[in-house]
Amino acid sequence: MNEKDVLAQRFEEHRPHLRAVAYRMLGSLSEAEDAVQEAWLKLSRSDAAEVQNLGGWLTTVVGRVCLDMLRSHTTRREDPLHDQDGRIRVPDPVVSRADGLDPEQEILLADSVGIALMVILETLSPAERLAFVLHDMFAVSFDEIAPVLGRTAATTRQLASRARRRVQGAAPAPDADPARLRTVVEAFLAAARGGDFDALVSLLDPGIVARSDGGTLCPSVLRRGAAEVASQAITFARFAEAGRPVLVNGLPGVVSLSAQGELLSVMAFTIRDGRITALDILTDPERLARIDLGVLDS
Repeated sequence: MNEKDVLAQRFEEHRPHLRAVAYRMLGSLSEAEDAVQEAWLKLSRSDAAEVQNLGGWLTTVVGRVCLDMLRSHTTRREDPLHDQDGRIRVPDPVVSRADGLDPEQEILLADSVGIALMVILETLSPAERLAFVLHDMFAVSFDEIAPVLGRTAATTRQLASRARRRVQGAAPAPDADPARLRTVVEAFLAAARGGDFDALVSLLDPGIVARSDGGTLCPSVLRRGAAEVASQAITFARFAEAGRPVLVNGLPGVVSLSAQGELLSVMAFTIRDGRITALDILTDPERLARIDLGVLDS
């Protein structure tokens, strides 16, 4: 095995961790893969013998690549529920079997990064997101993050602190008991199928926000409040009829399939104190086509 093969092997050992960093930074699985590949290109062109801590070096490289990608996007939206074109934006979901994650998904979602948290990360500035993700989620020191941002360690600490306050205020930790969460999701589906408006309302937090991301060709929908979301759920109960229980970002969710087995939607539930506080639905055909349903049967 030559020197480049050894380097490639060492890089592959770090790939799952790097994907986890990039996913939290970008909210897109495909862009995360691009960022990780760019890190490999940078490593292959560098003098790896001079790198004492390869994992730490690669983490900051991926962080810098993601930062550049975020900054290259058009001006970030003022409304955190919409992208720069006014469309609803739901981050890419990680879908797995209802009975558990595979080892690679466990690494990707080590911090139980639910869709609700990913939505809040999307509202941070690129610098805030990098400081928060690298420090709070991956324990990278501010001294290491600061050069990536071109800031002082003290300023970087302030960025992470500001991001932390926003995350904790907008995305409190959801309920952790999987069985309890699944019970709530199943009750929601049963009520939607049965057209039971009152039962649905009782399962929804009064301030619930429901987001549906249909992509560029399909209309997106934003609903607020228990009554409005319950009415919408009954209207679209046909999706519930074909619902299959899964985990979405490690939490109980539902995928809807057509009679031909085509993926129609992915539903992610955020549940706190026994009530659904957020419902995020991906119906974008282009992004749904990238989801590997094979993981559900493996």
